Amino acid sequence: MEDIVQLLNRRPELKVCRDDIQSACQLLLDCFRSGNQVLLCGNGGSAADCEHIAGELVKRFSRPRPLGKELAEKLGPDLAQNLHGALPALSLPSMVGFTTAFVNDDEPEYAFAQQVVAFGKPGDILLGISTSGNSRNIVHAVKAANALGLHTIGLTGESGGELSTVCKLCIQAPATEVPRVQELHLPIYHTLCQVVEDTLFP
Repeated sequence: MEDIVQLLNRRPELKVCRDDIQSACQLLLDCFRSGNQVLLCGNGGSAADCEHIAGELVKRFSRPRPLGKELAEKLGPDLAQNLHGALPALSLPSMVGFTTAFVNDDEPEYAFAQQVVAFGKPGDILLGISTSGNSRNIVHAVKAANALGLHTIGLTGESGGELSTVCKLCIQAPATEVPRVQELHLPIYHTLCQVVEDTLFP
């Protein structure tokens, strides 16, 4: 995948993650081709990354995404000319009303798992982002996703933490300090989005 080659030229320290990044790209492609969706969860800066990733998938990222002919005809020229080919991605931290209700009434660390139960279906992907890999709410969400037949991808720091053992695939950015891990997460997930877009909207 040319986009991954370009990533590794820009950020050679990520060569240790090459195989996992390629595998994550294939999982995403299979997911979207099957009509499934991606759920994303993370805390703090990683919650913002969830928003970022969802934004890149739901609308065009770096190239035009023309709608299919049949859909364009149903929408009519005005809508068809102003909308993009879309990929379904849901940022779980964005549901403020649900989250505030759940953390007020129940144990906060199970909030993401509750959302997985509500939205997840077999063949979907849960992408859990945690720099330590040990965030309890992310681990619970991944366990729920595994039980429900979702594919689970972790995006962590170098150690991988518990996520590296519970996720079916874990991309472990080669850094230990939180800011450095987050700096590496962005080019990784931008590349995931780029590969998906370049492949599905050539």
